[in-house]
Amino acid sequence: MADSEPVPNDESFMRRIARLAGEHPERAAIIFAALSGGEQTLSWATLERQTNQIARLLADRGVSGNSMVVTGVWNSPEMILFTIAAWKLGARVLPLRAILPPRERNAILQLAQPALVLAEWDGLDWPVLAPQALRDTDACSDDPLPDVPHPGKAIGSGGSTGNPKLIIDRAWNPVAGIESGRRLGTRQGQTQLLAAPLYHNSPFLQSFTGLADDHTLLVMEKFDAVRAADLIERYRVSYAYLPPILMRRLALLPDFAQRDFSSFDAMHSSAAVCPVWLKQVWIDKLGPEKVYEVYGSAEGIGSTIIRGDEWLAHWGSVGRSAISEIRILDEARNPLPPGEVGEIFLKRRDGSTPTFHYVGAAPVKFTEHGFASLGDLGWLDEDGYLYIADRRVDMIVSGGANVYPAEVEAALSEHPGLADVVVIGVPDEEWGRRVHAIIEPRDPANPPSIAELNAHVRERIAAWKAPKTYEFVTQLPRNEAGKIRRTALAAERETGRHDGMIRVHG
Repeated sequence: MADSEPVPNDESFMRRIARLAGEHPERAAIIFAALSGGEQTLSWATLERQTNQIARLLADRGVSGNSMVVTGVWNSPEMILFTIAAWKLGARVLPLRAILPPRERNAILQLAQPALVLAEWDGLDWPVLAPQALRDTDACSDDPLPDVPHPGKAIGSGGSTGNPKLIIDRAWNPVAGIESGRRLGTRQGQTQLLAAPLYHNSPFLQSFTGLADDHTLLVMEKFDAVRAADLIERYRVSYAYLPPILMRRLALLPDFAQRDFSSFDAMHSSAAVCPVWLKQVWIDKLGPEKVYEVYGSAEGIGSTIIRGDEWLAHWGSVGRSAISEIRILDEARNPLPPGEVGEIFLKRRDGSTPTFHYVGAAPVKFTEHGFASLGDLGWLDEDGYLYIADRRVDMIVSGGANVYPAEVEAALSEHPGLADVVVIGVPDEEWGRRVHAIIEPRDPANPPSIAELNAHVRERIAAWKAPKTYEFVTQLPRNEAGKIRRTALAAERETGRHDGMIRVHG
């Protein structure tokens, strides 16, 4: 299909997949790179046939257009096939991490009330389907299904208070996302590397929008830098979404400079602000016109984009936007001049209202002029380019993933050996910011061991949210109201003005 061919505005994702399967049935739609080292290729004809069969299997299990279904598996053909099959029934899909601790997982499932869960999880109160079951659907018809409206998307979030919530956007669909992708250097027929986990918003959107744009998805079960570089070279990858932590791991390969990435048309990052040095490495590698960065959120309130050539003139910026208005406001909601840090407020320039809603959390508050904020701090330069001062007041962005201190504190505080605990983010070369726990033990002469604390917290929350460093203090500086200034604690540790003992676990 020619790059210049327009995307039909009235064509559903379901019909588009069927049409592409008819146009080039034997072309690869998905190439799966398993952790074991093996590879598996699914043609467009196979994608269409198997998703029709799996949709009928799901319907037999009670899935319908009013359903929510959940995936709890690693990146895999099964996860992608299951998602498309559910969409063909009009069911909404919520992707979750495969190894969530049971308590956190069950809290999210309680909000979702799924009709079916694709996972290898035991003891659930909801119906479970093992991924292996999707490989035995020969008895199901592969005839096309009636077209249904796309159900939108669902993404899980830890919530600013540590309580989980769901972000539901009924209006999103992969075909409509193609136009947005053009602003990030995408084109029809690319080979897209899917290296980040599909339970995060950006890779989820990019991968399925890519299929709608006739991409071949090169899917990594889990990321490995050497394997990723090999795949890029061998399959001549032309597009990829890479959060900064994956960009860094690739850039630190001993032979990164010698690797042939000349096939790239574009790559883009988001999830965390890309460090200046790392952005420069990738600009030098690919060329400034091929490196993009996005600032936004799963809620879709607004976004900014910056390309490498713009970034070179505005070092550290996350860009500006033709589709969003940006205002930086102080605590009294007064506009701040360029160069002053305040809360970032966004509004869609076309005046349309964001189509998301929360399950498990209060709605986002809008100003009288229709602007909304998710709590991020930043500033604008004289040219209207946005710079992020902090992703959120308390939130820690570690390796591109959002970690909420309240959730980690709640898990740690259950340990009987702790009198008090506060969790902050501190700078880290590998993770951007690492989760750091400041502990006040009940018995300062006999504090809990790091191994004991690690085991305790990882039984309660996902391992990637657990502290990477611990510090023991005699007393935490809470005020008479019981509040504590995390920002002050973090600033002291960034400047070295503290005398706590830090113990690092591997």
